[in-house]
Amino acid sequence: MDLGVPSQRTPQQRDASAGRVPLAVVVVDVHGLVSHWSTGARKLFGVARQDAVGCPAGELLPVAGALPEHGVPAPDGPDAGSGRDLDGSLGTAAYPTAGRARLDEPDRGRIEVLWWAYPLVGPGPERLLVLAADTAQLRGSEQGKGRNAETVAPAFALHTDFPGYRELSGRLPEILPSMSVHEATRIVSQVLELGYPVLDFSRHDRIPVTPDWGVPQRTGHRISDGPQHPAEGQPVPRAAPRPELDLEYAAVRERLEFLNEVSGRIGTSLDLERTIREVTSAAVPRFTDFAGTHLRAAVLAGEGFPDGPPDVTTIWHRVWVEHNDEPGRWDDTVPVGESIAFPEHTPFFQCMVTGEPVIVPYVSEELSSRISGEFEKRDLRPLITHRSLLIVPLKARDVVLGFMVLMRRPGREPFDDMDRTTGAELAARAGLVLDNARMYTYQENVAETLQDSMLPQIDPRMAGCDIATRYLPGARLGRVGGDWFDSVKLPGSRTALVVGDVMGHGLNSAAMMGQLRTAVLTMATMEMPPAQLLRNLDDLAQRLGEQYLATCLYAVYDPIRSELQIANAGHIPPVLVRAEDGRAELLDLPTGAPIGVGGVAFATATVRVRPGDRLVLCTDGLVEVRGQDIGAGLAALCASAAHPAASMDDACDTIIRALNPSGGRKDDVALLMARLNGIPDGDVAEWQLALDPREVARARRLVRGMLLDWELPDAVEAAELMVSELVTNAVKHGRTHHIGLRLVRTGALLCEVSDDEPAPAALLDATAHDEFGRGLVVVSSLAREWGTSTTARGKTVWFELALPRVPRPGSNVR
Repeated sequence: MDLGVPSQRTPQQRDASAGRVPLAVVVVDVHGLVSHWSTGARKLFGVARQDAVGCPAGELLPVAGALPEHGVPAPDGPDAGSGRDLDGSLGTAAYPTAGRARLDEPDRGRIEVLWWAYPLVGPGPERLLVLAADTAQLRGSEQGKGRNAETVAPAFALHTDFPGYRELSGRLPEILPSMSVHEATRIVSQVLELGYPVLDFSRHDRIPVTPDWGVPQRTGHRISDGPQHPAEGQPVPRAAPRPELDLEYAAVRERLEFLNEVSGRIGTSLDLERTIREVTSAAVPRFTDFAGTHLRAAVLAGEGFPDGPPDVTTIWHRVWVEHNDEPGRWDDTVPVGESIAFPEHTPFFQCMVTGEPVIVPYVSEELSSRISGEFEKRDLRPLITHRSLLIVPLKARDVVLGFMVLMRRPGREPFDDMDRTTGAELAARAGLVLDNARMYTYQENVAETLQDSMLPQIDPRMAGCDIATRYLPGARLGRVGGDWFDSVKLPGSRTALVVGDVMGHGLNSAAMMGQLRTAVLTMATMEMPPAQLLRNLDDLAQRLGEQYLATCLYAVYDPIRSELQIANAGHIPPVLVRAEDGRAELLDLPTGAPIGVGGVAFATATVRVRPGDRLVLCTDGLVEVRGQDIGAGLAALCASAAHPAASMDDACDTIIRALNPSGGRKDDVALLMARLNGIPDGDVAEWQLALDPREVARARRLVRGMLLDWELPDAVEAAELMVSELVTNAVKHGRTHHIGLRLVRTGALLCEVSDDEPAPAALLDATAHDEFGRGLVVVSSLAREWGTSTTARGKTVWFELALPRVPRPGSNVR
């Protein structure tokens, strides 16, 4: 890794223009010899690579006595920061350390150098990575940027001419601050793919002068809290040894900085799982080497606030795991997504029950075996043995929603009381963000359930037409809105198609939508003409309240007559796509006023259609764009509706993609498309019968003959019996006109008997001694569906029989 990439410009020109500071990068092996000497090291120390590699590091690096045991900086001595001698025990450093030194150069005079040393752990011979920078360049670059001199922009470049670069790249998270395994993997993969140095500017971070927070409190040792720059022309003052209080101050300061940074990184989304990933990833590697977050299953499922404290039966869901070991190292031991109940005699259970942090400074082999033994078919010993363990609860309103398991590897300072306080504060801040995400998830689930319960389950195959629908909630308005669509099965193989839009958004609009939709459904089954239905709906909305305002389009499709009857109440016009030439047109309809305005007449328009034509109904959220004319949206709707598609669902998706490409529309969108297939003449049979009891036998013969022509012998017996009952009732209650009998073959067999008596047929409760009143009881028992409707000329009683097999075309009698 190196910032000193050769360039045609001078180093000063390059660095000033790029705003970067070159780092000297040196790798020291187990014998204390230099194994890698970067271009930046040559520029800073004036020693060529061929002269430096293989030489003792202590002869080249100005960090005298900087690394005794445990990586703690040594006190300043009379010769501190001068000369070029390095402690021969560099390879014994246990964890990163840092400091400042001075270098006397004949050509440049006295140079002040900041340095960082990172131990390398692994099978290779490399044991220490040393980074160094000239503070003068650091100060000049940062002052030009207007930032504090301790703040730098990390830039990484992996040199493939370094023999051990592959092994070194795998340990980037161990040796660089604030780098996750995923980030390191991404950088390395780019370098290996391109085959030359790559600069990756990720963000601006504050480089910790004390990378390891486990600072031993040793009198006489000090930790520099950042480079101190003297006034121009003044010598660099020697820092006097600081008391133990300064050590605590440095540690507290860095913890507060860490918590402040984490608070800014988490909570960027109200998505529950993303929030957990942010919290978990923020702790590694700066605070811990391993972090795993568990949530109660009820919280993750969005089932509301948990009741009562957790116990041994509580199921926990492992949402995310972050560590700086090699990728996939613990996937089998602690897999993400696993649901588990934690045993009672474990520190995990102690944390979740008490709601307090639990700290185990060192997990011995004996303790590791005891904890692992509590879990069935799960060996945790490789993960927890010889590590330091801290478990912190994630709480909201004094209820434990989850907990985080934090572990440090051997060689790093174990967790102490200050770490417990830091971890508890981290968990408290995470718990607040988590509870906000939980409440949002819960409200989203409630809204989704409410919306789904209000939207109908549309049958895609109606008599004589196929239907496809789409509903998209507004991007910023949750899943609750006032848009709706519906299809209603009507007598005579007809279908009512409805689309509406209640003005406004949210729960109030959804509640209004539910009331209006129910009213439309009820009035549609009463066979009201479209204009009359909208008039009644308008009256109802005015009685419900002034805030009930909505647009609505109501259409009735008759597949036998091949016509549409449509009435509009302030809604955008529908689009009709002609099957003959694929042309799409906006239907010119009387617009009418929105529902709830009152005092406005509605008109019904009749439109002739052909088999294969498609009718497209939608709400304005699909075609309206703020700042644009709605005419442009309607033109785009026509163009996309006319696009050929393999199926109705594909046609709907084509429209959605064309008019809502980014999925970012703020208004709700309801879309209903109906392919008007019609019913062929060969599938319809009609007869006129006289008001004569002898016509009952004729009706049975006609039905039998037609069903046999249609090759439906299994339906003959039941159809004969029910037709006999209905025709008998018509003969008995009819007045002066003829009786109508009609059979329609679609996906089911429809039979209709009409007479001029307006009173609807009623199902009677006949007793054992009654001679009449059992006809509709028989029909109700044998038919899949049956009903009665009032028409302008009387009434119609109908029933449907499920067909035992797919029918084949036959003849027609009309």
